[in-house]
Amino acid sequence: MPCDLVLIAYDGSDDAKRAVEYAGRFLASTAAVVVTAWEPMVRQTARLSGLSGLAQQEWLADDEVDDVGHIEAQHVNAEGVRLAERAGLRPRGRTVECTTTIWSALVAVADELDVDIIVAGTRGSTGLRALLRSSVADAVLKHCHRPILLVPPARAGTPA
Repeated sequence: MPCDLVLIAYDGSDDAKRAVEYAGRFLASTAAVVVTAWEPMVRQTARLSGLSGLAQQEWLADDEVDDVGHIEAQHVNAEGVRLAERAGLRPRGRTVECTTTIWSALVAVADELDVDIIVAGTRGSTGLRALLRSSVADAVLKHCHRPILLVPPARAGTPA
């Protein structure tokens, strides 16, 4: 399937690594963008303290200091770009800050870049676990109007 631009959602998980490999194996693409979504630590801390029921502190972001979440996302994204190169793609990396949800950030980048297809790995959760843990891949599938290649996790005991 020839594509001009592929978006690969990459979070550093084994499932995301598998998705990169399959993108290289099955898509004849001239270019790919590896996207890693991240949330500022200030927002993560506020959200977690709100969930805990503890009083939330007022946090002031210092524009002079790089957010540790962004720094980590850059490292994860660089790994994804290297894997995409090894898979035969011509990738560039991009990190995107989540203002609401990871899936909405991925869909927004896909729309901005007008990609031909989105590639994402899935956790393969079923039953109660699937109900309790929302899946980014499932949300992208439900809310995006582009073709999507969802790559399931490897079966236990088989190589990726």
